[in-house]
Amino acid sequence: MQPTATGRHLVLCDAWGMRIGIIGGTGPAGRGLAVRSAMAGHSVQIGSRDSARAEEVASDLRGRVAEGSIDLVGVTNEVAATADLVVIATPWEGAVATAKSLAVVLEGRIVVSMVNALTKEGREMLPLYPPRGSMAGQISAALPGSEVAASFHHLPAADMEKLDSGLVADVLVCGDSDRARATTIELINSIEGLRGIDAGSLAQASPIEAFTAVCITMNIRHRAHSTLRIAGL
Repeated sequence: MQPTATGRHLVLCDAWGMRIGIIGGTGPAGRGLAVRSAMAGHSVQIGSRDSARAEEVASDLRGRVAEGSIDLVGVTNEVAATADLVVIATPWEGAVATAKSLAVVLEGRIVVSMVNALTKEGREMLPLYPPRGSMAGQISAALPGSEVAASFHHLPAADMEKLDSGLVADVLVCGDSDRARATTIELINSIEGLRGIDAGSLAQASPIEAFTAVCITMNIRHRAHSTLRIAGL
């Protein structure tokens, strides 16, 4: 992948040819993943219930790099759900309902949950445990015709969106579909500074999601934007 200098930020121009849709992509986590994926050469659609809001966010993100250098647009969630790889980035309270409403469109597609069910208590974040143990498990049950993986949980949203943050991080990926895990890892590895790591079956989503509460709590206590790094792999 050869970097090309732009007027504002470096864009990686060896396009991998993937269309990525981010459902609920106007929030901090979705925005960061969207702009970094687009800078890696992918075609990215930010989805929202309000397409005008989605395009407003996409326009802002496009403005952070050289004009015309990234393929990033705002669309409805229904349109984003037609992509090759679809990421669910909605708040956890509405994630399952949103997935169910798009189940027909998402059938046969790779769907990646980056949803964490968390609650704040004082200066700490605490994990919540859905009936199936994880939000990825809940989404998988809602999408029986899709190949569901879980990933992107521990990335600091602010540093993902801040393109000059120098972000370096390992990103855990779990799922019952070999294709979903491999495709998600390929996407991660195409993004500068990130390394995807196969963390096993979807059963691992519960501890992975819960650990997000620990990461955020440490960042609150230390006023930091720490990342996960796995030694020895």
